[in-house]
Formats: sequence, structure tokens, C-alpha cells
Amino acid sequence: MARRFPRIVSSAAALALVLLLAACGPPAKVDILKKSANAKTKEDLEQALGKPSDVEKLGPLEKWTYRASDGSVVFLITGDTVAIQATGGSK
Repeated sequence: MARRFPRIVSSAAALALVLLLAACGPPAKVDILKKSANAKTKEDLEQALGKPSDVEKLGPLEKWTYRASDGSVVFLITGDTVAIQATGGSK
């Protein structure tokens, strides 16, 4: 029994490390959409989600893209207002 304890502890530590590393990846699309549900302005969106993965400026429009573990979420911003959100498929 004394020899099993170190093996159990090391197995538990390895499992905890795997779970921790899995949690460090990008969130899923549904998580991004939930966090951004009340965002009406660029400032609201950045406070909810942080800086986007990519920003494209199209004249007065901006397209903010957030990468997700299962694709991407794109927000179209006019002026300072979040106008449209859409999701893209996985890569």
C-alpha cells in the first residue's frame, strides 16, 4: 500500500496538469457569444472579451474576429456600435 500512494499522487498530478492545459486554450464560440451578449459598444465588447484576434477596417466599418476552439466569432462594428455578430466554422 505504501508504494501505491506515490503512484496515485503522480497520476492525479498528471491528470490535473492535462485539465489545466486544456482550460488554457481559446474558448468555444458559445462562450464568446455568452460573454458578449450585453455588449453594445466597442468598449463593452473589449471589456467583455479582451482584444480581438484580428481587426479589419472597411471604411467606417470594423470587423473584429475572435478565434474560438471550434471556429471564430465575428463582430461588425459601425462607428462605436456593435451591429452584427456571426460565427464561422472550425478551421
